[in-house]
Amino acid sequence: MAWNEPGGGSRDPWGGGSRGGSNGGGPPDLDEVFRKFRDQLRGMFGGKVPSAPSGGPGAGIVGLLVAAALVVWGLSGIYIVDTGWRGVELTFGRHVGTTGPGPHWHWPRPIGQVERVNVEERRIIEIGYESVQGRSRPVLHEALMITRDENIVNVQLAMQYQVDDPFLYLFNFRMPDDALKQVTESAVREVIGKRELDFVLTEGRTEVAQETGRLAQEVMDEYRTGLRVVQSVVQDIQPPEEVQSAFEDAIRAREDEQRTINQAQAYANELIPRALGQAARVLEEAEGYREQVIAQAEGDASRFNAIFEEYRHAPQIMRQRLYLETMEEVLSNVSKVMIDVDGGQPLMYVPLDKLMERRAVAPDFGAAADPRADRPAERDAAASTRRAREALRDRGIR
Repeated sequence: MAWNEPGGGSRDPWGGGSRGGSNGGGPPDLDEVFRKFRDQLRGMFGGKVPSAPSGGPGAGIVGLLVAAALVVWGLSGIYIVDTGWRGVELTFGRHVGTTGPGPHWHWPRPIGQVERVNVEERRIIEIGYESVQGRSRPVLHEALMITRDENIVNVQLAMQYQVDDPFLYLFNFRMPDDALKQVTESAVREVIGKRELDFVLTEGRTEVAQETGRLAQEVMDEYRTGLRVVQSVVQDIQPPEEVQSAFEDAIRAREDEQRTINQAQAYANELIPRALGQAARVLEEAEGYREQVIAQAEGDASRFNAIFEEYRHAPQIMRQRLYLETMEEVLSNVSKVMIDVDGGQPLMYVPLDKLMERRAVAPDFGAAADPRADRPAERDAAASTRRAREALRDRGIR
């Protein structure tokens, strides 16, 4: 039977004797309970437990519990920030500082709060496609854009970004990542809309990516989202699938045109310098011939003036000399000579034809092979010429 039932006897769980004791059947004495608890603690620690303060044993235990709770609460304010992260400290909801990697202490809850943000992780925004299980899937409502010449193009762009200011990222703007995605889509549409299709499909990819990143960063800085654009890359720019074959034909035709232009340019680059060189050579030859003719004419004029001066001093001698030199020049170009000599044979044959043939054949080969081979013939020709001159001189004097 339970101790508190009628007739239960003296079964007091508090050890205070029968119900009819000093309490007169009331509740157990708390002082007695704390006293027994203190005696048990003294027995556990070898009788060295201090006595309870004047306020009673309950007040001492409560103080110990409160002190232990305060110590535990204070130790809960210790936190560690990993490498590449930042800790944003808040006190009663107000930002009081940003901490770097390492151990730190801040007021625990509910007074303080610490939010950790990864500032080195590169996050990616995908425009025009989405990656699912390692594969990319096009998103047409984001990818289809209109160029300045009113053509439709399919653009896929990826933008990498990082958290630059953790406090602004957490508390200054709601959902900054979604905002950056929308701003990036708007920026790439603006960039594509200001450029023509041919430029976008060929050499304009790098410019489109750089301009998109610049515009997105300007808007993010204006909104103070705490995000920084690291890199913007165009993954693919293609015309819509419905007209893909026609665009491929146009691209091939453009490539053939460019290849033909390059070939023609290469041929022109090879031909024009050659023609310029030949023209320069002809000009140089003409200039040299002109200088030669002028020099020869000036020499002839100087020679004529010199001969004329000599002729004025001795006309008879100069007349004889001119006659001999003229005949020498004439006779050197004929193969047969007829000489009329008084008192002798009226006709004399000088075999100059063979000598002229030998001279015509051997200027390049005979002289180089054996310079002494033609010396006897030259001596004969010189002797014949000398005799002819003497005969002419004697005839002229007579």
